[in-house]
Amino acid sequence: MNALASVAVEPPMYRPSDDEPFMNERQLAYFKSKLLAWKDEILRESRDTVVNLKAETENHPDLVDRASSESDRALELRTRDRQRKLISKIDEALRRIEDGSYGYCEDTGEPIGLGRLEARPTATFSVEAQERHERRERVHRDD
Repeated sequence: MNALASVAVEPPMYRPSDDEPFMNERQLAYFKSKLLAWKDEILRESRDTVVNLKAETENHPDLVDRASSESDRALELRTRDRQRKLISKIDEALRRIEDGSYGYCEDTGEPIGLGRLEARPTATFSVEAQERHERRERVHRDD
């Protein structure tokens, strides 16, 4: 018996393609899995941060060391705050998958596009709608 014949060959990883119907069950399952994995990774990093912050209770006698430590801690907390906001966007995207609106622009109702969703799975606007939205924000911010 050939040694290679006994080795199971895994099918290539699924990647959504424009050749299939937009937001079919397979694509929805792919993006749901991607979002859940991203959320799990963020939560794991958060838990690690809490453990590290609790463990790092050193009192640095040197002023420079203390300032550096405080700066690192502040940066870590800012990062965790941004990730907390990202988790809420991930949860919103998961809700959109469940209600059938995922992948469609909130502004136009048109498909957002697989490339954009692959790069930013929490996207709620198509590229064109996002650009219009950002232009409006700049105009109103300048007022």
